[in-house]
Amino acid sequence: MNILYLSAAYTTHDRRFLESFVGAGWRVTYLPLSDKRLDRRPLPAGVAIATWGDASDSPVLSLARRQRLGEVIAQSAPDVVIAGPVQSAAALAALAGAQPLITVSWGSDVLVDADKTARDRFLTRFALGNSAGVFGDCLAVRHAVHRHSSIGDDRIVTFPWGIDLDSFSPGEPKISVRRDLGWTDNEVAISTRSFEPVYAIDVLIRAFAAVYQQRPSARLLLIGSGSLDADIRGLIEELGIDTVVHAPGRIAYELLPDYFRSADLYVSSALSDGTSISLVEAMACGLPVVVSDSFGNLEWVRQGVNGALARPGDPESLAAAMLPLLANRDVAGSMAKANIETARKRANWVANFPQLVTLVETVAEGSGSTHVKER
Repeated sequence: MNILYLSAAYTTHDRRFLESFVGAGWRVTYLPLSDKRLDRRPLPAGVAIATWGDASDSPVLSLARRQRLGEVIAQSAPDVVIAGPVQSAAALAALAGAQPLITVSWGSDVLVDADKTARDRFLTRFALGNSAGVFGDCLAVRHAVHRHSSIGDDRIVTFPWGIDLDSFSPGEPKISVRRDLGWTDNEVAISTRSFEPVYAIDVLIRAFAAVYQQRPSARLLLIGSGSLDADIRGLIEELGIDTVVHAPGRIAYELLPDYFRSADLYVSSALSDGTSISLVEAMACGLPVVVSDSFGNLEWVRQGVNGALARPGDPESLAAAMLPLLANRDVAGSMAKANIETARKRANWVANFPQLVTLVETVAEGSGSTHVKER
């Protein structure tokens, strides 16, 4: 099997896909839309990298990009092209006439972005309409794909992207972040979402400021960075909570499990989520969770059972959800046990990935080799 894989940028999720493709015995060519790297680790061994050449500075859906993609397809001769998010990588592949195409939804692309504008709606339906299959990480994505396309249910694969359960598990942290910060006796919440608009980190900061007023022993580990970095750090100072919020920026991926183990509560203020990998990682490490009451989160979190839900974009609701779990360690402990069990049952990447393998092989067998159609 020969695969061409397109994505927005090199992330931890892309690395997991690429590593698994190679592990399945496939030849893999990777073509990211940008040089941005959110995972510092090198590409998995065996992955060939393609570039945009002179088209690298062109808009994502430009004629120059389409022509260059056609050249890459002609050179690599993939049996299947796998591309996502929907309105960028998948739409570009569809415009270039790549066949057969499997579209990967990254959650918000079909749950939110697909209905933002008439252009987004067109690109969504065009990409899905030219796809032989779709992969998504939650039932909400499956339902959205049905709303925007006529793809048969048997060509939509739904499973949580999963995590490395050997790395993300309960235990004592190997780092001394709490001791180093003087937070040994404090209640510590952690967020690991990027500082981008969809994750509404400003909502979390305002919510935590309210939590801190009522519970001065509360602290916040704010792991991440992004385009709103200056705004977020400015807000922390403006609200006078810079001494109780530790924001070290983006950290090495291998340190994440120990940061989760150094906290008492995971919190996310994202406006929308499919299956959030950071949520599942926190659950697997034994944390109670507070997340937005929307989309894929509802498939993982039950109010009062393994966490709490808050209205998206509402700092007061988020603060109200956080306070009881920081204050009541017995309740938080029972939620932690439920989350460990749930993650082990449902978030096993090794067990889930074969479903995607089956879809790719079915599409390849049914379509023959990939070619570029004239449009």
